[in-house]
Amino acid sequence: MCKVAVRSRERIALLRPRHGILILHTLLWQDELRDPGDLAPTAPVSDRELELAEVLMRELPGVEVDQLQDEYRHALEQLVEAKVTGGELAARPEPAPAVDLMAALEESVRAARGHQSG
Repeated sequence: MCKVAVRSRERIALLRPRHGILILHTLLWQDELRDPGDLAPTAPVSDRELELAEVLMRELPGVEVDQLQDEYRHALEQLVEAKVTGGELAARPEPAPAVDLMAALEESVRAARGHQSG
């Protein structure tokens, strides 16, 4: 899981390799999920499928889905509130250093290979 900025909007995403390329799937924030109403698929979801989805979410390393939040939206709401009330604008936080994606991927591959052999 990762965060990306798309059109000045922070999104959570899933980044994974497939056929020698990287695929980025953007995901919805918890508050963006809506009841699909009559758009839901007509095929029922089996209990086994739900169990596997829960296992996958539990086993994602280093990801606490409940801890993810849209920091851009939060900062924007604070800015709007400060403008409306005439309050002080919060100081801009220092940006976090960029992550070396290749190094992270190489480390992930090493860890996966070590996990498979051990």
